[in-house]
Amino acid sequence: MGHRFQSSMLVKKSINYDIDKQLCRDTMTWTSYHHTTKDSRLMYLPLQSERLYERIVSQIEQRIEAGDLKVGDQLPSERELAEQFAVSRTAVREAVKALHQKGLVEIRPGRGTFITNETPDTIRNSLGMLMKFGGKNGSMNLVEVREILEPEIAALAATRITDEFITAMRDAVTIMDTALDNVDVFVEADLDFHLALAEGTQNPFIPILMDSIIELLREQRKSIGLTKGGLRRGQIHHKKILDSVTRRDPQYARLAMQGHLQQVREDSKASTVETV
Repeated sequence: MGHRFQSSMLVKKSINYDIDKQLCRDTMTWTSYHHTTKDSRLMYLPLQSERLYERIVSQIEQRIEAGDLKVGDQLPSERELAEQFAVSRTAVREAVKALHQKGLVEIRPGRGTFITNETPDTIRNSLGMLMKFGGKNGSMNLVEVREILEPEIAALAATRITDEFITAMRDAVTIMDTALDNVDVFVEADLDFHLALAEGTQNPFIPILMDSIIELLREQRKSIGLTKGGLRRGQIHHKKILDSVTRRDPQYARLAMQGHLQQVREDSKASTVETV
């Protein structure tokens, strides 16, 4: 037990990196930050942003890519990360969840969170990166993938979904109704809606497939959200999809999802034109 504790401490110390460059990026200096704390293990920066968890994810990704965090290294505890980033533990939990969805960390109950295998390649090849740097056709390519997958996901869910996931979808719709003028809140509820639908298929592989494109969906929906009326149009289709699975009607569910994706295709084209 003592050896394990000592090993864990060595890992944490081994990933304590030169933070000066990162501090410059965040318009802070290591000197001023260093004088505010006595914890020599600190490796991350206090953050001030509306989407704190995304910035936490970004810093950890950068450390993995740089080789400062290696396969098998353990991240500090949730409490320690919250203190180091100067954020709430909720923000840290969201960040760890996002890292897990990207395949960058493994959460071991009772033991902690660990960097997983092949993480540098995972970052370079992440679908989120492709959406950002994959060229002007990235959004249309994603629509094609969704058109192949999601109508059948909806149809299957209509035959298998339980009340638990219908409730989750309904809750997401309620949030979206109140967030038509708040793109960030709407998009997160939108993602929850589609993930609940995938879970409703009772096929464990399908949520994994949806998780693999979650970052692309987030980027796409944010882009559409900037198009006039885009969120309201999407919400009309969300309600049709919810109605179809509630009625356990697979044909209606398939058609409802196809209609939704046609709307996504049109709004994606419009958003591309508006940003040119």
